[in-house]
Amino acid sequence: MAGRAAPPPDATLRAWEREQARLGAGVVEEDTEEWQRDPGFAGLERVGGVDLSYIKGDDSSACASLVVLSYPALEVLYEDCRMVTVSAPYVAGFLAFREVPFLVEAVQRLQQEEPRLRPQVLLVDGNGLLHPRGFGVACHLGVLTDLPCVGVAKNLLQVDGLVRDELHREQIRSLQREGDTFPLTGASGRALGMALRSNNNSSKPLYISVGHRVCLETAVRLVKSCCRYRIPEPIRQCPEAHTALTADPA
Repeated sequence: MAGRAAPPPDATLRAWEREQARLGAGVVEEDTEEWQRDPGFAGLERVGGVDLSYIKGDDSSACASLVVLSYPALEVLYEDCRMVTVSAPYVAGFLAFREVPFLVEAVQRLQQEEPRLRPQVLLVDGNGLLHPRGFGVACHLGVLTDLPCVGVAKNLLQVDGLVRDELHREQIRSLQREGDTFPLTGASGRALGMALRSNNNSSKPLYISVGHRVCLETAVRLVKSCCRYRIPEPIRQCPEAHTALTADPA
């Protein structure tokens, strides 16, 4: 089993904070594409999903996945799953510095190899504005690729007074059917995201947040439209690509 990487020095963390602030100034929290403004997303043809899945027992070996699906049929058009060696340590609030370089490379490979399949939006397994400094993985990837990005998290990141307390559990119980939502409003009074019940067969919500070049309402509508199960298909298909890769003989 691989040992955990040593935590970075304080100087590195301060540099990372400065980089988040610099890039964060470029985040666009509103719709920028015509298809986003259409009630049925007319004009949207390709939706991408990205994920980094770690090998069990080894936090330095991972599979970086990019999947592009047709829209609205949600059929796989493109898969890129590469085994990568992750050297940056995990530090809460700085996940992007560990994972985003591999995801940017995947987007760049797609642009070089199959530019006609470039996604019009990316669903990111992680958070966007719902982050201690308002600049999570989905924001980071969006700014670096200049693609509309949506953060889709399976668990609540407890920031700005948001906590998994009895009130939060009561709000989750209020989500009676798929499509039901409630805002994730922090102590600052700002709506950092939205909890979405994405499927009638699962009472566990998803936590949706803006990444880049999309507003929160559009982000929620898009994620809902991509769900056949609890997890939206562009992200759900990423582990499928990982399984196919690891199942192949060497």
